[in-house]
Amino acid sequence: MELIVIALGGNAISKRNELLSIDNQYQNINSTTKFIAKLANKYRLVIVHGNGPQVGLLALQNASYPSVPAYPLDVLVAQTQGMLGYMIQRSLQQYENINQVACVLTQVEVDNNDPSFKDPTKYIGPVYKPEEQQNLQNQYGWQFKQDGKYIRRVVASPKPKKIIELDTIKELLSQNTIVICNGGGGIPVIKDNTGYKGVEAVIDKDHSAAQLAIELKADHLMILTDTDAVYENWGTPQQTALGKVDTKRIQPMAIDDGAMGPKIKSVIEFVEQTGNTAYIGNLTDIESLLAKTKGTIISQ
Repeated sequence: MELIVIALGGNAISKRNELLSIDNQYQNINSTTKFIAKLANKYRLVIVHGNGPQVGLLALQNASYPSVPAYPLDVLVAQTQGMLGYMIQRSLQQYENINQVACVLTQVEVDNNDPSFKDPTKYIGPVYKPEEQQNLQNQYGWQFKQDGKYIRRVVASPKPKKIIELDTIKELLSQNTIVICNGGGGIPVIKDNTGYKGVEAVIDKDHSAAQLAIELKADHLMILTDTDAVYENWGTPQQTALGKVDTKRIQPMAIDDGAMGPKIKSVIEFVEQTGNTAYIGNLTDIESLLAKTKGTIISQ
């Protein structure tokens, strides 16, 4: 069977400005897995999920206990991998056609000299009002950037180089297991003379999903978000949804804008390195995406 790597956007787990309760997250996850379950009989599946709101909340909860040294981001990412992986796993197992589901705690190697460590751009945690920025900076020492009409904490987001648990993921796939891995982009680690050690960063989940899909030689990479396609001239009267395109057509849109740009960068890298097809579209259109009747379909 062909292999699909599915990258789930944050909206698949938590809606913007929605309370990050377990009930709300399960409701969103259950709405997501019903679409993924439809593919289980036809494809081998790997699921990568975001964790921005969750890892930010853990950091915030951690900071509320000043008597305890703050847990580093790599540990918090590992916590969200376990939590969200378990929730997605449990949700998938409610379907009769689903056989085995496994969540793999996944480390992803990055370069300690990656420029993002000097210029953090990755959003994590909830949004705040601009007037709260100074107080939050004074209290926690965090860095912020504009996110629409709000502000949001930003951290380093280095480029993924290597999936450490790749062989384990391959073995599970060979047993027809649905694999949930690279959660939150993966646990960021660097290699030193003692092995690997964690670093303060959160890897972009779309870049990580693309790297994983390349290393697995996946047949398809699907980046699912809350929009139905990639739009040219977004937010203007001239906005136009892009359907079937090649990588050259969307290359000018591959910018570090914290929105669609990283997704476009990721699919271009996958398509150019594998020659296979990538998709960007809405979760509810997952079958139509594969049929190439909806969303943005990217090929060489």
